[in-house]
Amino acid sequence: MTAVIAGGGWAGCAAATSARRAGINAVLLERTDMLLGTGLVGGIMRNNGRYTATEEMIAMGGGDLFTICDEYARHRDIEFPGHKHASLYDIAAIHNAVMLHLKRLGVDIVFNARVNKVYMKGGRIEAVSDGAERKYGADVFIDATGTAGPMINCAKYGNGCAMCILRCPSFGGRVSLTGLAGVSEMTGKKPTGETGAMSGSCKLFKESLSEDIQKRLNETGVALVPVPPELKSDKLVIKACQQYTMPEFVDNLVLLDTGHAKLMSPYYSLDLLRQIPGMENARYEDPYAGGRGNSMRYFEMAPRDDSLKVNGVDNLFCCGEKAGLLVGHTEAIVTGTLAGHNAAMYAQGGEALTLPETLATGYAVKRVREAMGTDVGMGQKFTFSGSVLYTEIIANGLYTTDIADIERRVTEAGLKGVFNRAVSNTKESYN
Repeated sequence: MTAVIAGGGWAGCAAATSARRAGINAVLLERTDMLLGTGLVGGIMRNNGRYTATEEMIAMGGGDLFTICDEYARHRDIEFPGHKHASLYDIAAIHNAVMLHLKRLGVDIVFNARVNKVYMKGGRIEAVSDGAERKYGADVFIDATGTAGPMINCAKYGNGCAMCILRCPSFGGRVSLTGLAGVSEMTGKKPTGETGAMSGSCKLFKESLSEDIQKRLNETGVALVPVPPELKSDKLVIKACQQYTMPEFVDNLVLLDTGHAKLMSPYYSLDLLRQIPGMENARYEDPYAGGRGNSMRYFEMAPRDDSLKVNGVDNLFCCGEKAGLLVGHTEAIVTGTLAGHNAAMYAQGGEALTLPETLATGYAVKRVREAMGTDVGMGQKFTFSGSVLYTEIIANGLYTTDIADIERRVTEAGLKGVFNRAVSNTKESYN
């Protein structure tokens, strides 16, 4: 029995890991030449409610990728405006660590595999093929293709292609597996009512910044650089990551050390940026045109149930941004783990798992699905680290950093270790 996963971002990697742990083969089709997608330039983990979600997944046996992020953290337990107990993984080291982990689990990774055709029989997918006309049959499929781009959306709804890490001009734009299967999809809105949302951060070449800023970043992981009043940006409202729209992010450049200097703004005119003290020689690393814009996302989300099965196709599951208005790597890993597990259950004739609302992760999966059914909800973004979802999990008593308490809740839900089964043909034991 085999699951084919389209998309090799954090969600796709989590889905492949979970499918293998649940006892079936996993083929991961990655459009580009590297895994992790925007995770290659991301890095923020465990901030605010993401700590709770991370520890819930670890207690449920779905902690493989979280453990890797912890192991490759450059900084741990740091604070920046509105965020506490965050960790920042090393974006240069994380890719190889994840890839080797997947290979040890026996995941078949195929790079340069942009899925562009689906073969249906009735309400089921029988196979998919890629641009090289390679065909992949399977018992079950998972859509982890994300919602960012392609270039036409960045041009129509943003400021044009900003040459981001997704590299659509080189590898072809994202193609939705759900859309190929004939399912009518949904598109998110900005708070202004406009279509889509812009990615929320840029990366600067750290060595292009002043020695003082570099020193602060290397030693503490965080640097707040005051912005002169005449240079302040008004662009935060367009961000996908609405938890970063606090006044502190307007009054300062908030920089985080992930190897590069992560600038918590969707874009900033290079001319204006270089007028800020300490930034005179600043250079963008992602996107390369970060002075003009950033990638656009939250297009073509899949209608799905709380097991993450896509409505209208018998053997298709979804995860990551494809599963709705969820923002962040933690959120992608959570949904990927659940989708991979349930895909394996489907292939083996087992019962699908729905996470209970007594857990922050279960609350999030249901809450986002419900929000996608309303106009108001489609204009919001949900993340464990801030904004609507974080406020609600606090109000419902679901946020905690007490690991023993989290383990107790997971145990009481009957889910201790549910995602962690023996893998029969792994090259190295992870049990």
